[in-house]
Amino acid sequence: MVPKDDPDVPSRVEDRDTPRQPWLLTAEDQPPLRRSVVLEVTARAVFPTVLLLSVYLLFAGHHHLGGGFAGGLVAGLAFVLRYAVAGSAELFAAVRVRPLALTGAGLALTTVSALSPVAFGEPVLASGKVTSHTPWGSEIALNSNLALDIGVYVLILGAVLDLLRTLGAGVRSREGEEE
Repeated sequence: MVPKDDPDVPSRVEDRDTPRQPWLLTAEDQPPLRRSVVLEVTARAVFPTVLLLSVYLLFAGHHHLGGGFAGGLVAGLAFVLRYAVAGSAELFAAVRVRPLALTGAGLALTTVSALSPVAFGEPVLASGKVTSHTPWGSEIALNSNLALDIGVYVLILGAVLDLLRTLGAGVRSREGEEE
């Protein structure tokens, strides 16, 4: 049993998934000579393009290479780039949602979309298709696998963000011990 006044034990539920120490130095903590303005500007310019590519991979997965896993990894790489350039302050300025909430939402959506065909007498992961006609004469077909892919996309993105949040949490304390 852990004593309640132990400072290493989080007292609230919200504090349990908060890292105790940051991984990289924030922009304010970094000396000006260690920062690259060109790399920061390039990363900010490339970030939306890489996210758009990840959404394309998500939706192109049924007809071409891609899908929820590939799209989620590409989106995760966009956040890794932003994190590597400017640190945790820049990453969490870009992401307002908790990584564990993303992971949970992705897992829930994936589970519901995988098990929902059972309610209609179909096997698990059975696919369904809904076709609708637009007023201008075209046809839009939605596949039920898209919900599964979106769930996997959100799950992978949440896992990558959680890894970025917790990976290497002791770097700053080790740097302080060396000095």
